Amino acid sequence: MTTFLRLGVSVFSVAALTWAASAPVTELSGNYVEARTADVYTGPCFANAEVKLVGNLAVMGWRVGKGAFKGVTLDGLSVVAAVKAASTLGDVTGEPYPVKAVMFVDERASAEQREALKAFAQRMTGDLLADVVRVEPMPIEFKVEQENIHAARVTLTAGTLASIETRAIGSGDHLCSNEEVWYPPLSKTEHAMPAYTMQSGFQGEGLNVRWLSPEKRSAFVATFRLAE
Repeated sequence: MTTFLRLGVSVFSVAALTWAASAPVTELSGNYVEARTADVYTGPCFANAEVKLVGNLAVMGWRVGKGAFKGVTLDGLSVVAAVKAASTLGDVTGEPYPVKAVMFVDERASAEQREALKAFAQRMTGDLLADVVRVEPMPIEFKVEQENIHAARVTLTAGTLASIETRAIGSGDHLCSNEEVWYPPLSKTEHAMPAYTMQSGFQGEGLNVRWLSPEKRSAFVATFRLAE
């Protein structure tokens, strides 16, 4: 290799390392919960009775345990979204779009962190949160009552406007004895388990609908990890 070529390679390598060192870092993990207006853990008979009739509404929330999204630290902060779709979310035989969303960002977050929380939620859900019609700062509480989130009671509130409360699915929740996970989670997760929704709902503005949907096998509790 000529001196000129060696010099060129050396300059390129230094530039690449400098760019990599200065590139925004995304590496974060935490907890996730969602609840819909249709069962996600169910048997075919129940699913067929609900599909295209309900299940187009959902509340979901993330709590960042530790980490940063594109260089913005989000330790301990939360974000919640409520969505209204055209049809049952997760139905492979239907078309849920268009979907409109309202988002609540942690009121403790700075302006930069609020933008990062919104972008993070959109990154975790693909096109689902592409059309956000309203973003509001809100006191958000995300409680996991046991260390093992998959067996835990999870409570999520965004002020008085959106909420989820879950518990683990028990033997008494099996109604037809051939239940399975019928729809996947709406967000990317590291590991997810279906859960029983004790109560969930949305009472805010922006979606032209408000709802309460208690006592259904309609939730997922999960952990997430994103690194890119």
